[in-house]
Amino acid sequence: MSESDTNSSTESNEMSTKYDPTAVEKGRYHEWLEEGVFKPSGDKKAKPFSIVLPPPNVTGKLHLGHAWDTTLQDMIIRKKRMEGYDTLWLPGMDHAGIATQAKVEAKLREQGISRYDLGREKFIQKVWEWKDTFAATIKEQWAKLGLSLDYERERFTLDKGLSKAVRRVFVDLYNKGLIYRGEYIINWDPQARTALSDIEVIHKDDKGAFYHVKYPFTDGTKFNGKDYIEIATTRPETMMGDTAVAVNPSDERYKDIVGKKVLVPLVNREVPIIADQYVDPEEGTGMVKITPAHDPNDFKVGNRHNLERINTMNPDATMNEKAGKYQGMDRFEARKAMVKDLQDQNLILSIEPIVHSVGHSERTGVQVEARLSTQWFVKMKPLAEQAIKNQATDDKVNFFPPRFEETFTQWMNNVHDWVISRQLWWGHQIPAWYNKQTGETYVGMEAPKDAENWEQDPDVLDTWFSSALWPFSTMGWPDDTDDMARYFPTDTLVTGYDIIFFWVSRMIFQSLEFTHRRPFKDVLLHGLIRDSQGRKMSKSLGNGIDPMDVIDKYGADALRWFLSVGGTPGQDLKFSYDKMDSAWNFINKIWNASRYVIMNLDETTKPELPVESEWQLSDKWILSRLNSTIREVSQLFDKYNFGEADRKLYDFIWNDFCDWYIEMSKEALTGHDEKLKQNTQSILAYVLDKTLKLLHPIMPFVTEYIWQKMPHNGRSLVTATYPVANESLANPTAEHEMQSLIDLIKAVRNIRNEANAPLSSPIDMLVQTENATLKQIFETNRDYIDRFCHTQELTIDSQIDAPKLSMSAVITDATIYVPLAELVDLHEERDRVKKDVDKFTSEVARATKKLANTRFVENAPEAVVDEERQKQSDYQSKLDAAKERLQQINSEL
Repeated sequence: MSESDTNSSTESNEMSTKYDPTAVEKGRYHEWLEEGVFKPSGDKKAKPFSIVLPPPNVTGKLHLGHAWDTTLQDMIIRKKRMEGYDTLWLPGMDHAGIATQAKVEAKLREQGISRYDLGREKFIQKVWEWKDTFAATIKEQWAKLGLSLDYERERFTLDKGLSKAVRRVFVDLYNKGLIYRGEYIINWDPQARTALSDIEVIHKDDKGAFYHVKYPFTDGTKFNGKDYIEIATTRPETMMGDTAVAVNPSDERYKDIVGKKVLVPLVNREVPIIADQYVDPEEGTGMVKITPAHDPNDFKVGNRHNLERINTMNPDATMNEKAGKYQGMDRFEARKAMVKDLQDQNLILSIEPIVHSVGHSERTGVQVEARLSTQWFVKMKPLAEQAIKNQATDDKVNFFPPRFEETFTQWMNNVHDWVISRQLWWGHQIPAWYNKQTGETYVGMEAPKDAENWEQDPDVLDTWFSSALWPFSTMGWPDDTDDMARYFPTDTLVTGYDIIFFWVSRMIFQSLEFTHRRPFKDVLLHGLIRDSQGRKMSKSLGNGIDPMDVIDKYGADALRWFLSVGGTPGQDLKFSYDKMDSAWNFINKIWNASRYVIMNLDETTKPELPVESEWQLSDKWILSRLNSTIREVSQLFDKYNFGEADRKLYDFIWNDFCDWYIEMSKEALTGHDEKLKQNTQSILAYVLDKTLKLLHPIMPFVTEYIWQKMPHNGRSLVTATYPVANESLANPTAEHEMQSLIDLIKAVRNIRNEANAPLSSPIDMLVQTENATLKQIFETNRDYIDRFCHTQELTIDSQIDAPKLSMSAVITDATIYVPLAELVDLHEERDRVKKDVDKFTSEVARATKKLANTRFVENAPEAVVDEERQKQSDYQSKLDAAKERLQQINSEL
């Protein structure tokens, strides 16, 4: 972007008549980067605050979930930066081993090439090219979203420093006996040809069948009059690997055949009938085939009974030489062929169609195989116990919402050993070498000195192994760096609840193991973004939304507002263009209000308050409302309750500031009292300045643009001071008085609407109140009442003879009459007042019942009880006034 594209505080203060996000956002991000406002302040006296960005995978472009996740982080870091913290938001990306390799391999397949055709070195070069392309795209998207990242500290999970950390962790865990290598049943992705951890397997319902097969006895034994037993299986293609049939030892039905032998069909292998507690007597026939090389439970049974492990499949899920005549067939082709052969040999008793849950690879989508394989594992029990124990200390990780802590501890209590080796080429190659002559294993930070005699393990580590180190490896660990000393542990992690197991848990136990500290103080967990119908966004449904397309249409600030205001911690969020329209409309409201304020300021106006003795009621009211908004928004932000904070902001800006104070300011700005005009200008500037600062973490572009148009010499809103509540501005009396004035104006507007009397038509208006304070408020603010109600004659008194043909309204401590003789139908007016009587009667009864509840009165905070008593008194007053008005009408009819 050229300098001509950038916005400048020296530009004209004129603003266009309509909010144009493209013009507002153009060049601004480049300007922020040029000014270096996203970097840590370097102020060693300031309290540090750090966030590490959950690294997006370099598999493609960012989606709406990324936009949500990063927007929330940016809001947090921008607020802390404005509050004077020495902030670090460290960016980076994840190499995403299996996911990225799968993408590149798919691209190569379109060209008729496989990774094996290229070889490891050239294939990895292709993946780096892919990474560079999509990393550049992701950074462009970060910029478009306005993320205030410190790019000088950007990291990648395969860069030199992080590779050192990964090797250090692997070596240390190995030396502690917490990493081991062994043969085990693992989840296997036959397309990617790699192991998967349990949480990388997605279970889906597939159509299948129970194949009921005869297993003949070898010695002529009869069971229930038959010379065979019946075994039901969903996977006949694994039968060639059967090494036993098992029953439960307590199952009386089969006690006489335990120890007998049967023939495995098709292969005619003799296998024993064994007894093992694993078998559920209530499920099926209570008799199961045992295939130790193709089922994790069978593997455990096989170990207990010293059974042979016969692997009948190749890594690509074709049948191997152990499958006999079916060698070379795809697993599903082999199933069909075997079933046909079983039928031809009269060994199939029945085929029962079913729908059952089957594991699929999260990355490639293919059906996962349980495969006997030699892999590297992390022994999880001691690491999990340490993580659970830490949650009872002051160094615990705080979960938001808190219910997810139970999700975390439950998983850690039931976690299995973690298979960390992956049969891939893209990733951290395992730092283990095998001696070519002796077979000895060496694990170390670097290759053995006589490297020519050693061969490095070709496998790479699970992506999550390196990602688990992200909070501290990015700070320079294992070296003692300044960043590590100052910014670790980090303060807040923001991520989706769907990766508590994948990532959050692993960061916690690895950090505790290697730094003896939690990786972050808080973890804020959000949900998934769904479409307007609540469906998960997916390619198959065609309902995916590109956040960059949304920004092109509405602007980044509108998208950020939607993502901020619409979410509740831990809950999913529905996207809709109607909500985006509302977001844009809100910003346009802010734009128009700001334009009005700036047009009515002069170059000498400062966002500073005039002498308090010169404040009008509306001034006191808006400053009190602003103060409570600052206090509440800041508190809600710090509790990560962004949606509620945004609603407070919305109400203040739209209702209090725009609809009331700005409208009231027009009296002063168009009047002849120069001092009053100057005071009003200063208060408008003050409120707008504070409001823009409150909004800035959420919608940084438009707030920066408007703020730079104001007559002040601020460098950037990014580093401006975040508003702090000033309790000297709190003025409950002014708020109460102003609310009475607002209630009166609203009541008259409602009367006009019901009577179809346009605001352009002047009306007579009578206000009856015996409350001397309220009478004084209305008298003092006659100008406002005249302006907003367009009165021809205004009477305010304690005793008023209600005009016969008039419409009325009841507000707290006052009754308003508007004579509209030509429009009023007393019968309709009676019906309307009856509705008021019914409404106020209901409210009085509700409040009375609540206050009669001793549990409420004794247990609720005193302020809450007092508020309810005030409501009861208020509604009783309105009820009395409404009844009196109804009596008047009835006497006139």
